[in-house]
Amino acid sequence: MPQDSLGNLIPGIVSPQRVVPAHIPRPEYVGKAAPAPFTGSDVYSAEDVERIRLSGRLAADAIALVEEHAVPGVTTDRLDQIAHDFLISHNAYPSTLGYRGYPKSLCSSLNEVVCHGIPDDTVLRDGDILNIDITAYLDGFHGDTNRTLLIGNVAEETRLLVERTEEALRRGIRAVAPGREVNVIGRTIEAYAKRFGYGVVRDYTGHGVGAAFHSGLIIPHYDSAPRYNDVMVPGMVFTIEPMLTLGGIEWDLWADDWTVTTRDKSLTAQFEHTLVVTETGADILTLPSAK
Repeated sequence: MPQDSLGNLIPGIVSPQRVVPAHIPRPEYVGKAAPAPFTGSDVYSAEDVERIRLSGRLAADAIALVEEHAVPGVTTDRLDQIAHDFLISHNAYPSTLGYRGYPKSLCSSLNEVVCHGIPDDTVLRDGDILNIDITAYLDGFHGDTNRTLLIGNVAEETRLLVERTEEALRRGIRAVAPGREVNVIGRTIEAYAKRFGYGVVRDYTGHGVGAAFHSGLIIPHYDSAPRYNDVMVPGMVFTIEPMLTLGGIEWDLWADDWTVTTRDKSLTAQFEHTLVVTETGADILTLPSAK
């Protein structure tokens, strides 16, 4: 497993980019250095919300399938293959593949990796935690979700970090209501995380999603008032995706220009849903299919 002499992660070997059949529609940014500027709205019609839900459900189902295979001895590249095959078998495009040059169909962020880890030949070990972030593009819309998985038997401190990060997401979602500013979401998340002394990552946020992978709308996970004061309205679609750490929130970026790790190498967990603001709160659009 790629590690340095201190036991910290280092880049592994990345396999060739996987192929998407030609009949599957691509997002407009594939093959370009960057996506076109988004000029649409973050507020969607009921019909388009249902299209986002279909994409989101596929992404959630892909994560559920990956979770079944995320065990000690498996590589993150193998998990990428599983998700890739699942999405294309449902005629969906893996949104990360080719986004600003990203080479894989999911993000696999292990242990001290905050976000955007690239699947490679890294082998999962007992006691690891692994965030899997998958976005599906179907019928012109993206659905974006992630969750942190426990690999084998993890330490109690690690398990609590993961459980509490998921609870932070739930609390952030409960804070959603029309007429409120988006900064109430981060205020709620940070207040909860501080009870346990966790760091709340500030530089990577939730975002508008739907017709665009990232629309430009920013949803912070910390108390950002009054800087981020967009008012939530019914039909608005965005992600909430808190990243909590056992240590500090300073980070380093690998030479691949994607992989973000905690500077102090502390463990970090993340959970994410895409949701739509309703008349009374929020409706989660990235729930898996009922079994």
